[in-house]
Amino acid sequence: MRKTGKKYVEASSKVDKNQSYSITDAIKLVKETSITKFDSTIEVALKLNVDPKKQDQLLRGSLVLPNGSGKSKRILVLAKGEQAEIAKNAGADYVGDKDLIEKIKSENWLDFDIIVATPDMMPEVGKIGNILGPRGLMPNPKTGTVTPKVENAIADIKKGMIEYRTDSYGNIHTIIGKASFTEQALEENLKYVVSTISKNKPNTVKGALIQNIVVSSTMGPGIRINKNSFDN
Repeated sequence: MRKTGKKYVEASSKVDKNQSYSITDAIKLVKETSITKFDSTIEVALKLNVDPKKQDQLLRGSLVLPNGSGKSKRILVLAKGEQAEIAKNAGADYVGDKDLIEKIKSENWLDFDIIVATPDMMPEVGKIGNILGPRGLMPNPKTGTVTPKVENAIADIKKGMIEYRTDSYGNIHTIIGKASFTEQALEENLKYVVSTISKNKPNTVKGALIQNIVVSSTMGPGIRINKNSFDN
């Protein structure tokens, strides 16, 4: 359904759909076109020069935003023994092993936003992959959520770690902060996201990896950014 509300129409009128803005102007505009009563999430959409049908051209990973994400995440850690105690002391919201895996399986319990698991727990975690996978909750070494160092993972998540992955169309959508962030903080986060993904360009991709960059606020209009305004 197209967004035709009065606030959206008014916000859209501020954006020239035929123009590619500089980073600074785009960030200023995305804050101005935030139309929600709550603190909108600011997102970036990257159109990539990849073939999503080729496994070696899919990107997946995680990064810690320099200025955080503005979102707090409920962390579930699946670990045993010493690592479980470390996780509790590091501030994980939930810590357990087979007991919590069974709770997820039998009760469809999903009161968490991210799972960190030690490698030895993955055979058990795999048994509920059909529940976690479709919801984007399956731990993965590429995103740093399968690790023997749960303390480091928890610290990164609390600092503002976000995950990214190419979708079925070869695009990446991820957050860069909140509308309440300063323009400088959003700009630094955006540059870091673009730089990190650019550095992970698959070897089989010819030419520039990123073809198009658009930022938007929750329910707000998209604002295209001139790729040349990013420092290489």
